[in-house]
Amino acid sequence: MIAIENKLITRHLGSQPYQETWQAMKDFTEQRDQQSIDEIWFVEHPLVFTQGLAGKPEHLLANTEIPIVKSDRGGQITHHGPGQLIAYLLINIRRKTFNVRSLVSIIEQGIIDLLATHDVTAVAKADAPGVYVDGKKIASLGLKIRKGCSFHGLALNVDMDLSPFLQINPCGYAGLEMTQCRDLGITSSVAELAPLLIEKLNQKLQYTQIESFINDQ
Repeated sequence: MIAIENKLITRHLGSQPYQETWQAMKDFTEQRDQQSIDEIWFVEHPLVFTQGLAGKPEHLLANTEIPIVKSDRGGQITHHGPGQLIAYLLINIRRKTFNVRSLVSIIEQGIIDLLATHDVTAVAKADAPGVYVDGKKIASLGLKIRKGCSFHGLALNVDMDLSPFLQINPCGYAGLEMTQCRDLGITSSVAELAPLLIEKLNQKLQYTQIESFINDQ
């Protein structure tokens, strides 16, 4: 019998409103117990700015019609929109014997390894979580830990309108430029990159049984 810590469920949810997905993550985390299987949710969101617990209002640079949601994740302000691969990691890190820093490193390395398969060299920065290509940010991270379990996760820019990032200081960094897979010659879609990202993340997460569900929360 496979131990519970070695099982993972992935859910490919398509386009979902941010606040409803956030509430679903909170509910899942609140209700789970030691026998709950870890999950990773893949999703795209309609246009939204999300502001983390450390977020400062001055990092929104202009009046905007895009909704702004104050979230309980770590970090500052960022932007989500169609064409961005979002993965929410609902993982019992205590059971996996990870800490927050090691989970952040696993996420960053998974994205770096994913991009490397497309001949794109990316790096992480110790003082600025996320993944960068030639100084431009391609992926953002934000996590929340409750009862030894993580939620929220990562956002990888794939093929999206980057212009809303100009209305903010992304992740609190003035003048930080953003980039995306399409501009680096990667033509794969969000749906095509999701299973490859799971493969790369799992090189460190080390689940031995992974079940996938499409558009099923």
